[in-house]
Amino acid sequence: MTKNKAGRLTLITFIIVVALLHLFRFKASTLPDGLLFVVEGILIGMLFFFDFLKRSLTKRKAGLIALIVFTIVAALHLFSFEIKALPSALLFVSRWVLVGALVLFAFYKRSLTTWILVAMAMGVEIGVDFPAFSQNLQFLSKIFLRLVKTIVAPLLFSTLVVGIASHSNLKQVGRMGWKSLLYFEVVTTFALIIGLVFINITQAGSGIVIPEALLHDLPTAVPKTWQDHIIDIFPENIIKSIYEGNVLPIVVFSVIFGIALAMLSEQRKRPLIEFTESLAETMFKFTNIIMYFAPFGVGAAIAVTVGHLGIDILKNLALLLVTLYLALFCFLLFVLLPIALFVAKIPVKKFIQAIREPVSIAFATTSSDSALPKALENMEKFGVPRKIVSFVIPTGYTFNLDGTTLYLSLASIFVAQAVGIDFSFGEQLFIGLSLMLTSKGVAAVPRASLVILIATAHTFGLPLWPIMAIYGIDELMDMARTSVNVMGNTLASCVIARWEGEFDDLKAQTFTDK
Repeated sequence: MTKNKAGRLTLITFIIVVALLHLFRFKASTLPDGLLFVVEGILIGMLFFFDFLKRSLTKRKAGLIALIVFTIVAALHLFSFEIKALPSALLFVSRWVLVGALVLFAFYKRSLTTWILVAMAMGVEIGVDFPAFSQNLQFLSKIFLRLVKTIVAPLLFSTLVVGIASHSNLKQVGRMGWKSLLYFEVVTTFALIIGLVFINITQAGSGIVIPEALLHDLPTAVPKTWQDHIIDIFPENIIKSIYEGNVLPIVVFSVIFGIALAMLSEQRKRPLIEFTESLAETMFKFTNIIMYFAPFGVGAAIAVTVGHLGIDILKNLALLLVTLYLALFCFLLFVLLPIALFVAKIPVKKFIQAIREPVSIAFATTSSDSALPKALENMEKFGVPRKIVSFVIPTGYTFNLDGTTLYLSLASIFVAQAVGIDFSFGEQLFIGLSLMLTSKGVAAVPRASLVILIATAHTFGLPLWPIMAIYGIDELMDMARTSVNVMGNTLASCVIARWEGEFDDLKAQTFTDK
């Protein structure tokens, strides 16, 4: 799309929005005057500057304008709070001018991530300025949640079956197979425990005051014995489990199905493996399509949440983000670093040089899959034999999601803390172990952890509105956890090569990424 077409489309869209808002107000008489004023102001501004923008504005200039406006707005609010109070109308208009500048930048940036962040900012502003109206936007977040829920069963089934049926023939892979799986599960368990410890220390989800109206919508948890929890893991009817959104029975069915498929002859199992591979790829694309609706769903969810709970919830989200980064740093320092030094026995500086590029790719794209080709290439140059690296790293993308497991353990307990549900550490560990199972195979899809988190929340009777609030900052968290996933899998290939006695120390010592 050209700049001219984008500008015309933006202009036409805003005209239609203004017309619909006036029609809605005429029919329902519930629309705030301030909202109409803001939207009409943005439209008038666009009419004045449209000719200038289409001729001279670039992505860089749009970003510079947004930065300048942000600086001015921040200075005005700081002056008002610390020195002398300014008229509330001035602050109100300045914030919406900033939103307009961010929208303009998003049009030129043409990035889904940018749109999600801008939608979050707009949602916060709507929730603060128009708390009553913001509740009318809940239908958008519900549509997004429904679309996400449709992904769960086919995505889990296809990724688990492909991962197991393609890689679990232990007669072929021998010692490398069980050593890899054992290592993956041990390290992932450490990640899970570190995540639980940190979220219990920071209590990032505690202190959110929930209005009584919202409490009525929260599900009531029926007490269950430990025997009931174990029984619920096994599927009574797989269609029923899919319909009810019970994740663990779907996982158990998929695992057994994958094992059974792996036991068939190559001729018999090939058609089903190809089908599940196609299904997995289709669901990845399906997820990407749904994510185009994410700015609307996330913006609406943030508006509803801030309108209900006030702006203080943003402090909790910031604390959750800090908690995640601290927990991941702790995992790198106290788990992966000792493994590299004392188990893999590799030169750490050279290893960092080898993984620098694939980790950077993973951080930027929030997808481990995009970093796979470079990770395979660099680990082979680093001294891991091709037959080991080509088995361990792809298998790790299914079974060794250290960053994702740590994040999911944090996020699930954050949701429980947000609504005042006090799980014992044993119950938290059980939730975490179920997340370890359900998260297998989702590393290739950016923000697919959202799907897993929603499904697990449903299984354990947790509400979904805190998850939608989390999704507003999920991009920032996804960068870190995806990078840790890649680090963990590249290190795993070195560990298995060392255990097999095939690691080339000379290559590692002389590695160069040129």
